[in-house]
Amino acid sequence: MNTPSAKAIHPSEIWATVNGMVNGFLAMLPLLLAGLVVFLIFWALASGVRRGVEAFAAKRSEFPSAGMAFGRLAYIALMLLGVLIAVTVAFPSVTPGKLFSALGIGGVAIGFAFKDIFQNLLAGILLLIRHPFRAGDEITTGGGFTGTVESIETRATYIRTYDGQRVIVPNSVIYTETVTVITAYDLLRSEYDVGIGYGDDVTTARRIALEAVKGIDGVLAGPAPDVLLWDLAGSSKNLRVRWWTKPKRSGVVQVRDRVLQAVSEALVGAGIDLPFPTTQVLFHDQTEASDGDRRRQREGWPAGDDVPEPRHINALTIVRSDNKD
Repeated sequence: MNTPSAKAIHPSEIWATVNGMVNGFLAMLPLLLAGLVVFLIFWALASGVRRGVEAFAAKRSEFPSAGMAFGRLAYIALMLLGVLIAVTVAFPSVTPGKLFSALGIGGVAIGFAFKDIFQNLLAGILLLIRHPFRAGDEITTGGGFTGTVESIETRATYIRTYDGQRVIVPNSVIYTETVTVITAYDLLRSEYDVGIGYGDDVTTARRIALEAVKGIDGVLAGPAPDVLLWDLAGSSKNLRVRWWTKPKRSGVVQVRDRVLQAVSEALVGAGIDLPFPTTQVLFHDQTEASDGDRRRQREGWPAGDDVPEPRHINALTIVRSDNKD
């Protein structure tokens, strides 16, 4: 059985195909160069707009991070526009309608793929517009990170913690969770509870503690510090010492150290007891005559005027019953 042999390809046909491809590329070369020129023009324009926005924000705005963010957004928008125009110039068959139709279909997939990125971008823009805090502020995020804001980018916020670490928090987390801005106002109140003995005079202890706090460098005179009787605890009467400082972390920590040292030394020097928690365990025989006599057996309660009589066990009777048939 004879099988048909493959048709031989003549070298001239191969040359004609290659020649056609080369001629087609040379015919498209002016359009490709025109598209490249358009792209370079938009690239230069986008770079200039970005630098202009950043320079304007640096001179006119107290939030330079916002200028950097909006400069980047303008740069990205102009570059995308430049790519679209360059493609339509280089490839005339690709009309703007077809291009936008393809982008619309692909945009859905891109949106799902980069959902978190777009959330962080939108949250970053809102943070830069509303300015709940700025670079240099000290904040505590919902995740428990506390430190100084280094910068607010379009994707994340950079925080330098007090122990020298950098924490990068996504803007969507910053915007949706609770954030405490420590340096939002010019004043910050600190407080500490100091326990004194139940046998010490509260008025005297309050006066001594207040005088000690007023003489400390860094404690503001207005609002004035105060000392309040705050709790009657199990082993002490607790005084809450409150004072105001500037909100910067370094100053707050140093002033707190001086306040605690001064208050403790002043109270101890005046003979005020600073008790530590203790537990008292009383053992007694409940058959004793003093059992329940509050005049002789005091377990923390006042005797008062109407003292109940103690309980006595006068007799112990055991009754036995023998049932016999």
